[in-house]
Amino acid sequence: MRADGQIGIRDDRNRRGAGGDQRLGGGDLLGQLRQRVRVCVTLILQAASQAGRVAKGHTVEARAQLRTGQFGHSSKDRRSGSFAHVTGFLSGTAFADRTVVLIGGGTGIGLSVARLVTAAGGEVVLGGRTPATLAVAAEELGRKARWHLVDTAHQASIDAFFDQIEVLHGLFTTAATYVTGSIAALSVEQAATPFESKFWGQYRVVKSALPKLSSDASVVLMSGAASVRPAGSAPAYVAANAAIEGLARGLAHELAPIRVNALSPGTVDGHLWNQRPPEVRRQAFEHIAAAATLRRPVTEGEVAQAAVYLLLNSATTGSTLYTDGGYALR
Repeated sequence: MRADGQIGIRDDRNRRGAGGDQRLGGGDLLGQLRQRVRVCVTLILQAASQAGRVAKGHTVEARAQLRTGQFGHSSKDRRSGSFAHVTGFLSGTAFADRTVVLIGGGTGIGLSVARLVTAAGGEVVLGGRTPATLAVAAEELGRKARWHLVDTAHQASIDAFFDQIEVLHGLFTTAATYVTGSIAALSVEQAATPFESKFWGQYRVVKSALPKLSSDASVVLMSGAASVRPAGSAPAYVAANAAIEGLARGLAHELAPIRVNALSPGTVDGHLWNQRPPEVRRQAFEHIAAAATLRRPVTEGEVAQAAVYLLLNSATTGSTLYTDGGYALR
């Protein structure tokens, strides 16, 4: 085994010992080659056996996750919030000299994105309505993070937020509060809340941010996989998510070379669902395990990784990225 971890074959064709030059004859060389082939075959079989044990272990853990409602890549990833799992795909300078605004960045997916951005050399500005939550998040992130209050329901609040920012290279907002339900159950005012909060909230944010966006900036809007596969009776919510994806395409055309994309996750195991009753959470996760191709909800870390891809990739615009574990496929 070489120092770099690769399997190598030592060159014995011109080996020196205490007795001087020991050159191998033809028969000795053939024997050496046979021995090395046997070693290589043994190593391959050992690797295959180990892979089988790992795959079996993953299957066992997946079943345990379904029973307990605990999902993620592994027990270790769940304890660390999946942050350690997703940081490896970024260089330490991927966001150097770049500022990313994360509205809703004090918790959940937004905070996971903030961790990735700061770990890769970028600065983040967190926005939200709860000072204590934002302060705790900024303290965790360190000197590359700051925060300001903002309420996306009010244009004046959004304008005041962006007045405190000189230039930004990335924008991602996850903040939204709304009611879902059937057309029969909800009033028109209730049914309008996904549009008012999730659609118009993001529309207002982008409009206010325009003067501060650099020419190579990236805007990521938050949609949801219900846009293409409704879950239950919530037609207004489905329509609002589809509208957000249409907004991303329209803005990508209008604002180029600024890039605009939509991120459309499925059920996310994390902060939002942790606030709900355990039985409600269990039922939702069982539903997504049966409905999604990957048979589990996605994690905040996985969605954050996709958001960072959209923030960085200079060729992607006008697209919707479905981080839904294959929910939209089934």
